[in-house]
Amino acid sequence: MESELQYIGKKIVENQLKLAENLGLIQDSEYRERLRYSDASEEQLIEWRSMLISYLGESLYSNKQEIEKKVKDWARMIGEYSIRNHVPLVDTLRALTYYRSVIWDAFTEELEKRQFAAITMLNVSKKIDPLLDSITEIFGDEFEKHNKNLMNIAYSALEELSVPIVPVYENTAIVPVIGEIDPDRAKLIMDITLRESTKLNLKVLIIDLSGVPMIDETATHKIGEIINALKLTGVEAILTGIRPRIAETIIRLGLDFQSFNIRGSLRQILNELQAR
Repeated sequence: MESELQYIGKKIVENQLKLAENLGLIQDSEYRERLRYSDASEEQLIEWRSMLISYLGESLYSNKQEIEKKVKDWARMIGEYSIRNHVPLVDTLRALTYYRSVIWDAFTEELEKRQFAAITMLNVSKKIDPLLDSITEIFGDEFEKHNKNLMNIAYSALEELSVPIVPVYENTAIVPVIGEIDPDRAKLIMDITLRESTKLNLKVLIIDLSGVPMIDETATHKIGEIINALKLTGVEAILTGIRPRIAETIIRLGLDFQSFNIRGSLRQILNELQAR
């Protein structure tokens, strides 16, 4: 049986280029058209197909671990290519099914003539199918990582929009904070205010808390850290819009806000700044 597997495997390897060309012909026209506009030439695509066909052939007689590594590396490369060229996952997976078909179709007549044992044909499938399954899994992982990355980018963009820096006068801006301030949000506010203060060459940054419904001890300390960080960069931070409920919480918790520059309303601050 081993000699039969080796014979089939070497036949696949010997005919890898022809099989790769045949594979390109049986793929659906829409998929082929999509690949025409990718960043890989037709010659490169044939070479990649030929590589996998060769690995599948070698799997019938070569070291299992070495072939598995080659196949996984190939899968990651093709997965990245598909993502880079906006080839949908469903099309990438469908293209993979053609490899099994093109190999069996090419050797059906010869395999029948040589009358290989049924167990031999079963073992061919047992060696090749897991490799194709592993490629399917890697394709799925690559696309999932890509989609998660896109989601993170979109989420970061939305987060940044939630902390707008609005210039009002020369070297002066307002940051209206809306919603709860948890540790992650506080870090985001600090990062954005420090970055934009430097970028806009700010001297004064007004932090408007009128859109914050409630504040706890942790959030209060975080606000203090933001103000101190801005102070170290030469920016005067002024708090405004502190609601009565928030003021009560600050007093009840015994938190020290006396060192903070606080004004009752945004109008009061703007009038003071105009008078400077």
